[in-house]
Amino acid sequence: MDYSLQGNRKTEEGNDHPDRDEQFRYINEQVRRALVAGRPVISVDTKKKELIGNFQNRGRQWRKKKSPLEVNGHDFPDPSVPRAYPYGIYDLARNTGFVNVGTDHDTGAFAVASIRGWWRVEGKRLYPNARRLLITADGGGSNGCRLRLWKVGLQKLANATGLSILVCHLPPGTSKWNKVEHRLFSFISSNWRGEPLRDYETVVRLIAGTTTAKGLTVTCRLDRRMYPVGRKVTNEEFDRVNLRPRAFHGEWNYLIRPK
Repeated sequence: MDYSLQGNRKTEEGNDHPDRDEQFRYINEQVRRALVAGRPVISVDTKKKELIGNFQNRGRQWRKKKSPLEVNGHDFPDPSVPRAYPYGIYDLARNTGFVNVGTDHDTGAFAVASIRGWWRVEGKRLYPNARRLLITADGGGSNGCRLRLWKVGLQKLANATGLSILVCHLPPGTSKWNKVEHRLFSFISSNWRGEPLRDYETVVRLIAGTTTAKGLTVTCRLDRRMYPVGRKVTNEEFDRVNLRPRAFHGEWNYLIRPK
C-alpha cells in the first residue's frame, strides 16, 4: 500500500520576513568584505544544553557485540541535575571552533564572556592587526538582537580590546542557517553520539576531539563562573552603549565602537 516508517523532517521555518532574503544578502556582503580585508569573522550561538550524568545520549557507536553502555533507565531532569551550556564560536576564515562550556546559565553575559575567551586565547594571536570584528548571530537567545545585556557586554568587550564590533543577526526563523550550526555543532553531535556525558571533563574532551576531513579543529574550555539570570539593564546604562545602527534594518545590523 506504499506505506513506510518515517520520522519527522524539520523543514518548516514559520512565516518569512519580507526582508529575509535581503538580510542574507547583506550579511553575505559584510562577510565577503571582511574576509577579503583579512578581518576576523565569527559565527556564534549556544548549542542545546546537555544533562550531565549517566543518561542516554542519542545515537549509536561501534562496540563489541552485546556490550552496550548501561545508563539510567530514566532521564527526567530535576533542578539538582547539572547541565552543560556549550557556547560556540566558529571562525569562518580558518575553519576553527572555540567552545566555552558553561555550568550555570545561558545569559547575555555568558555569551560575551565566551567571545572574550576566544579573543584572548585565539583571536588576538591570529588577527594581531585587527581593528574590527564581525559577528553573525541568531536573532534570539543569549545573543538576541533585542537583548540589552548582550549589547552592554559587547560595549565592555569593545572597550577592553579596542575593536569595533559589527553584529549582523540572522532574520527570524532562520537559525539553522547559522554557520556555527552546520560547520561546528553538527560535527560535535556526531562525535559524541551514543556516549553518555557523565561529567564535564567528558564533555570537554569529546568537544576538543572533534575534527573533520576538511580540517576542522576545536578548542574547548570549561567555564565554572556564575551568570545570574534576571539582570536588569537600566536606561542610563544602555544609553552609554556607543551603538550605531546600520541604515538597513538597524535592529539587526549595528556597530558598537569602543569608547
